[in-house]
Amino acid sequence: MSFRIRFGAALLTATLASAAFAQTPATKPTRIRGEIVSLDGDTLKVHRRSGDTVSIEVKQAIAVSSVKPMQLSDIKPGSFIGTAATTGTDGKLTATEVVVFPESARGTGEGHYAWDLGPNSSMTNANVDTVVQSTSGRDLTLSYKGGSNVVTVPPNVPVVTIAPAAHSDLTPGKKVFVVATPASQGAYVAQRVVVEKDGVAPPM
Repeated sequence: MSFRIRFGAALLTATLASAAFAQTPATKPTRIRGEIVSLDGDTLKVHRRSGDTVSIEVKQAIAVSSVKPMQLSDIKPGSFIGTAATTGTDGKLTATEVVVFPESARGTGEGHYAWDLGPNSSMTNANVDTVVQSTSGRDLTLSYKGGSNVVTVPPNVPVVTIAPAAHSDLTPGKKVFVVATPASQGAYVAQRVVVEKDGVAPPM
């Protein structure tokens, strides 16, 4: 498997709640966002945004990736993206972050579903059909199996793509996004890890 495919698939899997996980509460993944406190062996301690600190087992086989910034203008018709967005009182979607996936990840996790970045938050992984400049940024018409929608991406919204990282990047003070399954005594087992690198924190 190529480096590009491995990291593309890793981040995509990390940012999507699949139906298979949703069917089994015992294995339903938890998305953990916060700041690294320490890494001792395979035990990663993260101070979450909610204020508590959790322990996460990060085995050496677990993929660690990062993100690097892109320009909003880099999103073109034909791009495959994942975007978290909020729904306004007018029913319109406004992006809070955008991940541009490599071609190797096209179609994986495709769809539109609830997300946990805030009230009325959703995630859409879809193909970009059209890009139109608007007074609020750029309006992206997105299509996916079973539907389509329009998401407005304001100029100040982070737009990123996948970049490589390693376990050695899991250092104290770095922002991190982890998808993990609950283990015993309140601990977790990581499935995927996205860590801040070169000053760019994972926005998802």
